[in-house]
Amino acid sequence: MALIKSLNNLHPIIEADVFLADNATIIGDVSIAKGSSVWFNSTIRGDVNSIVIGNNVNIQDGVVVHCTYQKTNTIISNNVSIGHNAIIHGCKIEDNVLIGMGSIIMDGAIIQKNSIIAAGSVVTKNTLVKSGSVFAGVPAKLIRTISEEEINALTNKMADSYIKYSSWYL
Repeated sequence: MALIKSLNNLHPIIEADVFLADNATIIGDVSIAKGSSVWFNSTIRGDVNSIVIGNNVNIQDGVVVHCTYQKTNTIISNNVSIGHNAIIHGCKIEDNVLIGMGSIIMDGAIIQKNSIIAAGSVVTKNTLVKSGSVFAGVPAKLIRTISEEEINALTNKMADSYIKYSSWYL
């Protein structure tokens, strides 16, 4: 059973259909909406600021989601896929975004809707990734644009796949 821990009178709010892997950890001021999933060895630590996770978000194995005390919270909107071992810290991720495996998204970054962050990328502090962008590298830079149809097909496929995978465990 996942570790769900209240801290300083802040209690995680998790919709009933959310899949939480047995060793996922959810702490403090965290809300997770319908259809989302938090996979093995992931930590969502809302101990120093709030973390809001939208509908149909998949937080894959080994992901860390955190924020900065009295400075930045973390908002992950709807239909977002966060690849294995990514770090999401004090940033905003809008709808229909794919965050590649091992990526790091730093404080104040905004990843606008319909975007992709390539695997292993580091999106530095206060970076704005505009809608329809593909960013890659260290530090991450724009490498190309992507059509709304292309990103919707990719993010919907990923979200639907993780909803299906979650059903195997629920």
